Amino acid sequence: MDTLARTIAFGPVPSRRLGQSLGINNIPPKICSYSCVYCQLGRTIRMQSGRFAFYEPEVVLASVRDKLMIAAQSHAHIDYLSFVPDGEPTLDVHLGHTINLLRPFRVKIAVITNSSLMSRRDVRKDLMQADWVSVKVDAVREEVWRKLDRPHRSLELAAILEGLRAFAADYPGVLVSETMLVRGANDDIAHVIEIAEFLHELKPSCAYLAIPTRPPAEAWVRPPDEATLNRAYQAMCSRLEKVELLITYEGDNFFSAGDAERDLLSILAVHPMRQEAVEDLLRRVGANRSLIEDLMARQWIVAVDYAGHRYYLRNLELLGGQATHM
Repeated sequence: MDTLARTIAFGPVPSRRLGQSLGINNIPPKICSYSCVYCQLGRTIRMQSGRFAFYEPEVVLASVRDKLMIAAQSHAHIDYLSFVPDGEPTLDVHLGHTINLLRPFRVKIAVITNSSLMSRRDVRKDLMQADWVSVKVDAVREEVWRKLDRPHRSLELAAILEGLRAFAADYPGVLVSETMLVRGANDDIAHVIEIAEFLHELKPSCAYLAIPTRPPAEAWVRPPDEATLNRAYQAMCSRLEKVELLITYEGDNFFSAGDAERDLLSILAVHPMRQEAVEDLLRRVGANRSLIEDLMARQWIVAVDYAGHRYYLRNLELLGGQATHM
């Protein structure tokens, strides 16, 4: 298996919603239909709304199999195989076929989507095959959606919302929603109520309210204050059966198979880590902190200070030049 294939599957990593999640990065670096202002991976390198073949499903399968074998040898528990890539997972035209290939592992499969392609019947069909799907609904007003999620010019919010209704009506698995609240962008109570009323139509098992907890793409992005967040939460609760806040750090329990450099690069491509988590991972595999300094010197990773913590993440601008269709 080549180096690229080995980085498609990463983790398992701690997830606030999915326990221990083995991530699947099925999209090359930062190809997305959105360029969200709060994205923890920075601005989108290549915007697109059409579906393409990126990695062959068999390559993804081999990468996941390799990680599962290593995790089993280390007695690491895995709750979900999660499609949570650098960009939007439904841009992958092979998504449905890949999910089917992963079924024999008998591990639940999750997909975290930004919902941008939900107007497409083929996308909804692919997502029907997952056990757990998270759909993003940051806004139901056109102007707010365009300011916050900065969608590809071909996308239309009305069509996306209608597609979400169609998917929710037929989906047999666990459907959850996520709404990222950004101060001064989508956190006014009237708009939150409109979002809640739309989500009521979808009837998600849980509606998650999130705030930026990692370094955002745009420096002006801030979480709402406590009073505003509480009002939003209460408004959601008055219209939905279950609402939870995603406002805490998920922890430092990141898995390593022993190859610290490879593990760090694959995790950091989609999941910025606090300095404490990186140091803990290095300590557990007997690696020296000089590895971080070396990766920074080679410009493979960058350090960002945010909300009183230092985070490390992949230098996706460097990776962007390597992103090609496969």
